[in-house]
Amino acid sequence: MTALVRDPMRDPTPLAPRPGRRPPAAGAASLALRPVLDAPRRPARVIAVFPSAVYLEPRGGPEPRVIAVVSSDAVRLPNAVVVVATCRERPFRAVREGGDAWVGDGRVETEGLETRVRRWWEPSPALGAVPPAVLARGVRALEAALRDAGEASRGGLAGHPDPVRLADRCAAGDLAGTVEAAERIVGLGPGLTPSGDDILSGLLLSLRLLGGALRAGGHGTGRGGGRAEWMADWLGAAVTADAGTRTTALAATLLHCAASGAAGAEVAAVLRAVAGHEPAAPAVRRLLAAGHTSGADLAAGVLAGCRAALALAPDRARAGAPARPRKVPV
Repeated sequence: MTALVRDPMRDPTPLAPRPGRRPPAAGAASLALRPVLDAPRRPARVIAVFPSAVYLEPRGGPEPRVIAVVSSDAVRLPNAVVVVATCRERPFRAVREGGDAWVGDGRVETEGLETRVRRWWEPSPALGAVPPAVLARGVRALEAALRDAGEASRGGLAGHPDPVRLADRCAAGDLAGTVEAAERIVGLGPGLTPSGDDILSGLLLSLRLLGGALRAGGHGTGRGGGRAEWMADWLGAAVTADAGTRTTALAATLLHCAASGAAGAEVAAVLRAVAGHEPAAPAVRRLLAAGHTSGADLAAGVLAGCRAALALAPDRARAGAPARPRKVPV
């Protein structure tokens, strides 16, 4: 596995205007990117190109450090600008990996691609107030959908002990044990976003968003929100502290997004299903179709986080909820 890295020895030069250049394409950007795209224009570099996505890394600045420009039918990551073109239309055919780019002033520019942000989309799904009984039903529906998916739900770390320990320690409210297990899987596994990071992203999102939904319904207590949100705060700080040196640039950015509650569209749909707002099976199928193992790994993390959020709710709020298993499989 090769990490996505910048070349600090070479700065991009401004792109020369070309006669007859097409006007900028319209794009819809995640609100997670607003601090980056609303800032003054600054140089970046194209770090990866695929038929359905281009990844750029601006020089310096805050997270998100990687911007994804994706086709309208691609997986919608929380750091994505979506263009009005499908993968079949090959919108990124002229973009070169390693090429110079610019981001800011509401635009993303590189040779062969110029996109102006015309609208924004919210990467944090609105779940409302979720009672524990509703969450318990949602967890059972998610478990059933993953069982029905069979081999498609098998992630890149299937059989590895640390994801199981991570889920178990998190559901037990053991912060030290959770952080210890999490730090062992940062950057671990195959893929542009390693499996360990996808599991952690799913876990963080469930803790943050469903913990907030339980608290909104009066079922979370404690400074800064419920116990699940408290766990998300500390776990997120631990895994993002040195993610830039331990995993790929894209995975590090997605961990930062997850720690703040910014989810991709496919994960957000699963969380809405768990919260009782839509059927679980179609949402799970869409998530499992993402990437080679990313969808399955994210689903495993989401399930572990949902179980933990339910287990960490006060006992009086969990009346009628299923007992937490002694070992939480992922």
